[in-house]
Amino acid sequence: MSEQSVLIIDDEPDIRELLEITLLRMGLTTYSASNVKEALASLQNNKPDLCLTDMKLPDGTGIDIVNYIHHNMPNIPVAVITAYGSMETAVEALKSGAYDFVSKPVDLQKLRELIETALKLSKNKSSSSKQATSSTALPSAHDADENTNKLILGNSPAIQQLLLTIRKLGKSHAPVYINGESGSGKELVAKSIHNGGPHQDAPFIPVNCGAIPKDLVESEFFGHIKGSFSGAIADKKGLFEAASDGTLFLDEVADLPLEMQVKLLRAIQEQAIKPVGGTEEIPVNVRILSATHKKLELEVAAKRFREDLYYRLNVIKLQVPALRERGEDILLLAEYFLKDISKSWGLERAELTNEARDALLSYTFPGNVRELVNILERSCTLSDDGLITIDDLQLPALDTSTDSATVSITAHPTTSPTSNLPNW
Repeated sequence: MSEQSVLIIDDEPDIRELLEITLLRMGLTTYSASNVKEALASLQNNKPDLCLTDMKLPDGTGIDIVNYIHHNMPNIPVAVITAYGSMETAVEALKSGAYDFVSKPVDLQKLRELIETALKLSKNKSSSSKQATSSTALPSAHDADENTNKLILGNSPAIQQLLLTIRKLGKSHAPVYINGESGSGKELVAKSIHNGGPHQDAPFIPVNCGAIPKDLVESEFFGHIKGSFSGAIADKKGLFEAASDGTLFLDEVADLPLEMQVKLLRAIQEQAIKPVGGTEEIPVNVRILSATHKKLELEVAAKRFREDLYYRLNVIKLQVPALRERGEDILLLAEYFLKDISKSWGLERAELTNEARDALLSYTFPGNVRELVNILERSCTLSDDGLITIDDLQLPALDTSTDSATVSITAHPTTSPTSNLPNW
């Protein structure tokens, strides 16, 4: 870390001095600027590894710094310092491309953790940039998407925009709320955000909040101490500790009980947890990503979800497009899944007839990608020689069979050899 440097931008000399002392003790080189003009000059001359800027400056704002760096020096992460309670300003900075924010008065321990994580991101990006420069072939935007988002396939405008947003969010440490229909790939989006950030080598822990028994939710999240309740025969770490320095993905977060929502909010705000039966809090450094197929705004209005937790999780909202909105991506995904099914099932081929391809394009897929996978597995079971016809698909709107005894098969729901397919 001794070779890395940080640019501090603040018009208050006392705050600049405090930040400089803190960073120097971390073994970092520091540069200082008191306004936007000085900051832009320092960025050009010194090319720091991280920029730390106050939001309010004499000749502009921290957003001006964020926008300049985002468009001209995208490898440099930016963290902004906001006034206490200025959540709207912080969100604006994050949406403009800031890595994270800290509020005044600055908590120096949290600032150190932020800086250490941001510098990891800067170092990784610098290494990637040097490797790309030394290559004989210049990488394309498509290559960058392939390297950053190997989990998500698609060429449609909706998916390409999603991939660009994911790459941007990978630079941030901010909570992201992922909204989309069931089966649209929300967990893959969360995993892609994790893979594109400084925590990519740390744990990614997904949890389905609706699948945890109500009585065990607190223990699952925060862990417990031996003897704290009946059945607690040993100390157990919770999901927050398991995801330490990484990402905790809260799927179907709207299904959390209200009493647990209060405790989750405190854990996120304080960055600390207390195991069930414990007496001391344990600090945690975890990025929170959350998702649900429900409209969280309606859950808040109905008093089923706490408004304060909603605003804490929904710093940035990301909408995942439904499969029916992705056009030709349907066939691209179908070919990908059929290739995987053929390999797993030992088939020579699994192909769609032209009529079957047209039928898939005209179907609305209420179950999205998860339904597409199920349809293809069932079709491979019913087809002759791996050639899938329109009849093999058994799409509801296209079922013209008059035989009431036609067998409906859900292929291998739990023991499918294609279990290596993504979790949609």
